Amino acid sequence: MKNLSTCTDYELVQLYENGNDRAFDELLDRHQSYVYSYILFLVKEEDRANDVFQETFTRAIAAIRSHKYQTTGKFSAWLIRIAHNLIIDSSRDIESEIVIPQEKFTPKILNDIRLSELGVEGNIMEQQKCDQIRKMLDYLPEVQREVILMRFYENLSFKEISQKTGVSINTSLGRMRYALINLRRMVRKHDMALVG
Repeated sequence: MKNLSTCTDYELVQLYENGNDRAFDELLDRHQSYVYSYILFLVKEEDRANDVFQETFTRAIAAIRSHKYQTTGKFSAWLIRIAHNLIIDSSRDIESEIVIPQEKFTPKILNDIRLSELGVEGNIMEQQKCDQIRKMLDYLPEVQREVILMRFYENLSFKEISQKTGVSINTSLGRMRYALINLRRMVRKHDMALVG
């Protein structure tokens, strides 16, 4: 077996694309400090930086696994571009949270029966999806289930998760990654439509 520490980033991406999860661990080890420092420098808030960092690597995983990674430059520059775009998007979201007084809406739109029916149906479908996912969590290894519950159900940051579990942020991220991979496998295996 090839020593992953001697591989180039491109080789590691190829290996990960072909199913070698340890190749991504090597990429994460190589680039996490640089990427996190960049994010923290821009957002200046640890919790938000941790969230952007986690989302950056989640998107990188998704892009590589779906064969969308293009080798147009350095891998680290690609990660920074993902992080930068996420920071810009989240800044726009924060800036666009403007409260519009209710009198700006016409009562006819608010009382449209079609909107309320769609809302009820949508809520039921969303609840069914949540129930399916919650049941699948029981089939995950304990450490993976724990990080999913803390992140998505308790809304803890990865820093808080690492403090609560006594492991590093890197380990918490790794557990999350493997949990999401396992959940996706279960979804595919049972042909579940979790996206409405």
